Amino acid sequence: MINTGQPPVISIRNLCYGVGGHRILEDVSLDVHRGEIFGVMGLSGSGKSTLLRNIMALVHPTSGDIQIRGESIIGMHEHALNHVRQSMGMCFQYAALFDSLTVADNVGFGLRWHTRLSKAEIAREVEENLRIVGMEGSEDEMPSELSGGMRKRVGIARALITRPDIMLYDEPSAGLDPVMARVIDKLVVRLRDEFGATSVIVTHDVDELFGLCDRVLMIHDRRVVICDTPEALRATDNPVVRQFIEGSAEGPIQV
Repeated sequence: MINTGQPPVISIRNLCYGVGGHRILEDVSLDVHRGEIFGVMGLSGSGKSTLLRNIMALVHPTSGDIQIRGESIIGMHEHALNHVRQSMGMCFQYAALFDSLTVADNVGFGLRWHTRLSKAEIAREVEENLRIVGMEGSEDEMPSELSGGMRKRVGIARALITRPDIMLYDEPSAGLDPVMARVIDKLVVRLRDEFGATSVIVTHDVDELFGLCDRVLMIHDRRVVICDTPEALRATDNPVVRQFIEGSAEGPIQV
């Protein structure tokens, strides 16, 4: 599925990000290719989610460059940024559904704001996208009535409804039981296979990343430690990577 014969869909060079004098990311560079499922792992608080927010231009780097489909988004005006964001779907860690809206209204939110589709057309799109994530028939339910896994799937349906070609997942299996976590994993692969979505998954769940991803990048101490296939990461002798994937208390990582 990875097409390395074309320019990367996402290209980041020497990205630095900090807040209030506190450095969170330092000199981060990576490429994500069309159709790739790309993983980012690291300790909690290592800057993984911050990297996603930079890609979505929800925050802006201190220095460095981010290109989406060959076009730099650094310094881009908000109107142009919104156009870029509409081609990306963001699945937040806790789904981030609007508690006061029904499932249907949550999923159709982007279409109501960014298209001129009629209510009937939006309803059809909502129904189709809920079917894709296995949540058909839930249109009239409220988020408070759903389990964690159901909320995650509704969040994916909401992100998918505008047919983005880039999907960003922040801790997609966090808080889920192993069965539901695998359901979400299969859905990520299905969206790649059926819709050609390029995916970036941020998580500290090593098994999830190694089972899903074409390549995995690790961030530690603000910097990229390694970026390679799951097989190469399993075979590496880098002590930081080995300690993390083995979940050992002994090693260079001090918490």
